[in-house]
Amino acid sequence: MTDQHSGEAPRAVTILGATGSIGRSTAQVLGLQRHRFTVAAVAGGRDGEALGGVAIALGARFAAVADPAGYPALKARLAGTGIEAAAGPEAVVEAAVRPADVVIAAIAGTAGVRPTIAAIEAGRTVALANKETLVCAGAPAMRAAAAAGARLLPLDSEHNAIFQALGDADWSTIETMTLTASGGPFRTWTAERIAAATKAEALAHPNWAMGPKVTIDSAGLMNKGLELVEAYHLFGVPADRLRVVVHPQSVVHGLVSFADGSVTAGLALPDMRVPIAHCLSYPDRIESGARKLDLAAVGSLTFEAPDLVRFPALRLAMEALKAGAGVPTVLNAANEVAVQAFIDGRLSFGQIAGLVAAIIDASVAAGEAHEPADVADALAIDHTARQRAAAHLA
Repeated sequence: MTDQHSGEAPRAVTILGATGSIGRSTAQVLGLQRHRFTVAAVAGGRDGEALGGVAIALGARFAAVADPAGYPALKARLAGTGIEAAAGPEAVVEAAVRPADVVIAAIAGTAGVRPTIAAIEAGRTVALANKETLVCAGAPAMRAAAAAGARLLPLDSEHNAIFQALGDADWSTIETMTLTASGGPFRTWTAERIAAATKAEALAHPNWAMGPKVTIDSAGLMNKGLELVEAYHLFGVPADRLRVVVHPQSVVHGLVSFADGSVTAGLALPDMRVPIAHCLSYPDRIESGARKLDLAAVGSLTFEAPDLVRFPALRLAMEALKAGAGVPTVLNAANEVAVQAFIDGRLSFGQIAGLVAAIIDASVAAGEAHEPADVADALAIDHTARQRAAAHLA
């Protein structure tokens, strides 16, 4: 990364999902490094007022809100600033493809797939926090990246840790890659208590501050299953070499095991500013603002195998990855519908995995879970699975 004395231009950054938890953390890192970065564009979901505030604070040149209903507030907030405002899904795609050195892809859920793919197809360096891009359309997305010469940098803490732990390793010597899971708020709960968990209980994550969808996924370990699918595409390792271990302290984020018996790991306190700073400055290092790890203060690190009986969502994701084709796409779509139904009070926590399993079975039986030919095909599979899930809930 350049510094203020190098004479090189600052690095231009675009933030997709600027008003979410990743976006807010990115803004904090950028605030510490104003001489190193400029902000080309920011995009958000529906809160035009909040997005306008972010755009002003970061000195963005363009701001796009996905929901047109948020446009009047965005326009009013940016009046007189010279920052261009726009609204609608196409405006978010426009933000994604504007010239930038790094695009932070942090729009949650499948809503983030199109703009992330657009940034990839434009040949950008994409710091990927939207895991649905690779879960929903992994193979087409990786083909698009190769064709456009785009670089994907893993921004999820676990994948970023593995990326750093890999170093310049000879890939033929890699035996396994392991993602860690905190275990979430229900790690020690019985299956019966988990099934009856309330929304407030599911949102009470012990280690991480995240948006509601990701937090609920984490409570049931579905989030870790989706991350396995993401790792499969990011790192190109066979599914049977990917592992999950529960690590309640969330200090070790990912591990790589080699043929000689050695293991390298990525460690940091649970703070998304660490992987964000790594992606923003790669291949160099910058200050993130996160507290530094003091192992003596942590005292002890513990690990345990995941319980696939109490956490069936993780088992479903593992099976979907093994099945391949369009099954992970269906898994992701059905899960988004199920989680939203839980948030809306239409489904119990214990029913989330059951709905996902039912939609996968029905989609496979109907021949709808085929290998997506391209991103559009993946999104069509996603759409059909959502319709099935919605009908199941009706």
